[in-house]
Amino acid sequence: MKKITLTLVSLLIAAASSQSALAAEKVYRWKLAETWPTNFPVFGDATKNMAKMVKEMSNGRLIIKIHSKNKHKAPLGVFDMVKAGQYQMGHSAAYYWKGKDINTMFFTTMPFGMIAPESYAWFYYGGGMELMEKVFSRHNMLSFPGGNTGNQMGGWFKKEIKSLEDLKGLKMRIPGFAGEVLAELGAKPTNIPAGELYTALERNTIDALEWVGPSLDLRMGFHKIAPFYYTGWHEPGAELHFMVNKRAFNSLPKDLQKILTIAMKASAYDMYAQSVHESGKNLASINKDYPNIQIKTFPKEVMSALRAANKKLISQFEQKDPLTKEIIKSQRDYLKQVRAWTKISDQAYLNSSED
Repeated sequence: MKKITLTLVSLLIAAASSQSALAAEKVYRWKLAETWPTNFPVFGDATKNMAKMVKEMSNGRLIIKIHSKNKHKAPLGVFDMVKAGQYQMGHSAAYYWKGKDINTMFFTTMPFGMIAPESYAWFYYGGGMELMEKVFSRHNMLSFPGGNTGNQMGGWFKKEIKSLEDLKGLKMRIPGFAGEVLAELGAKPTNIPAGELYTALERNTIDALEWVGPSLDLRMGFHKIAPFYYTGWHEPGAELHFMVNKRAFNSLPKDLQKILTIAMKASAYDMYAQSVHESGKNLASINKDYPNIQIKTFPKEVMSALRAANKKLISQFEQKDPLTKEIIKSQRDYLKQVRAWTKISDQAYLNSSED
């Protein structure tokens, strides 16, 4: 009897060890839906880099297959697909979902708000991640910074903007809070996916558009139709985001959760560095090869009106929802604190280093 008992115990231990080994080697296969076309530069590089890092760091235990908008056919449907669990992950821009939840809008960028280093500091050390979790957990999702474009250009215009009158009735592709601001001044903002922008501009569906900056704009060919290229005000540090279905994330072992989180963070910062590099390179190309492009700054009258409209609308949005108010206050307070340092560090350096 004693021998039988020992044998049974040995078998149970062996079975348990075998199950543990199998569990440790289990391969999780995920799909990621991105808003961008196949092989879209910079943005698409961020998702590829993330998936590659996850595979390597997990020793092949977590495999993420990327589906571009060419595959899933719904560039602005990524939010719903990840929320429903059709995809475990998504890569897009949070402000695209303002029609579904107004509070998502604040986590991409805000007009006259934080530049990229300030934004990253707010996310990781100023409470931004916790606020973003409050918003996206309502939709069965987690959200993580997914790559910053840096300061974006104000857009491509077919006609020069000389006064506020030129904004009235202007049909412009511009998402997020900036669209709300321009609407306040009489413009007609709309959102159009990346792959449709050139055609919309060419066919006069829109009169102007903003996309990113030299890093991505030059290859899109907008300068062939709209030669006036304005400096920015609306997206001083636009952050894309990774969406992760919450149930899918919780189903991962703890080590794979950590690996995924680290890979998203690393690929996001890499995209920021790549954006700066590409913008510098392509600006040099603009100056050398495309003399028809006229780089402009909006008139003081227009900038003053934009700032006033932005301030008015933020005050109104604060009254919409307690969480909206909490997010706006957090960003305002943090910007006030961190901008003082930016001014006496980066800005003072740039001012003093110019010839």
